[in-house]
Amino acid sequence: MSTDHTPAHGADTTSGPLAPGTHDIEIDGGPLRYHVAGSGPVCLVHPGGPGFTWDYLRMPAVEEHLTLVYVEPLGTGASGRSAAHPHGYTRDVYVRALDALTGHLGAGRVHLLGHSHGAFVAQYHALKHADRLAGVVLYESAPAVGPEHFAEAARNLEEFARAHAGHPGLADVLAAWRSVPEIADDEAFTTAARRLFPAYLADYWGREREFAPVRDAVSGTYISGLDADLAPAPIDDRDALASLDLPTLVIVGRHDFICGPRWAREIHERVPGSRLVVLEDSGHFGHLEQPAEFAEAVVGFVTATTRP
Repeated sequence: MSTDHTPAHGADTTSGPLAPGTHDIEIDGGPLRYHVAGSGPVCLVHPGGPGFTWDYLRMPAVEEHLTLVYVEPLGTGASGRSAAHPHGYTRDVYVRALDALTGHLGAGRVHLLGHSHGAFVAQYHALKHADRLAGVVLYESAPAVGPEHFAEAARNLEEFARAHAGHPGLADVLAAWRSVPEIADDEAFTTAARRLFPAYLADYWGREREFAPVRDAVSGTYISGLDADLAPAPIDDRDALASLDLPTLVIVGRHDFICGPRWAREIHERVPGSRLVVLEDSGHFGHLEQPAEFAEAVVGFVTATTRP
């Protein structure tokens, strides 16, 4: 584990652990794969789900200015599986993997960007290891997950249904939402994600030619959300966020039904000095829907909080 706090701005990104391309390392949880692209200050990227493959989160507009280290979280892709797979993937497990990867990179304090469930991981990592990060980007996050969060998502999906009443694809989206509690394998996870995809964007059917290939490429691994003893792994950072002493950027799409503006505002209000960016024409995937605006927000934040 690295204790070097050298600023990441001076890291060598042309060779070694930060050379462009695919890398595999061994950590306590087994093999961990990550992918490096771009140039500039280093930012780790943790995808969501849990279980989605990393490539949906590829951000070419950000790579023009930053070195992005895309993580394949444990349990997904070519990274290792827990002995209790599909169980056992708690945030503590993910945080230990991120900490080991950060030490392996040898870049000192880096930035960390998490999307959706990956943002739950990122904020937890920031709460535990703020001294090892230069800043954190919470992209489509929430302060807690539970009955209130899911009730809000259900209400938002009802609004989506009213807005798209009569569209021939609506019935399948709603049926996919009802099927989520029954998911129990990789194929069902991927199928449900593709069927639900239109609800995650601000205007999928209006931009279907652009986004259909993305939808068709979505895939992932079923992760249960239970710990290794088959007990629920609760997520509730509401009280802890006030103690987060780290530059924090919160990004949310105005039309995100699952981790929308209500939750982003609550995080922003709880984290001292945080910055909130609302992407007005996006849902859950602002890096796809408004790539230029998304990149401007992320690059500006990382640049401003990278020590010279």
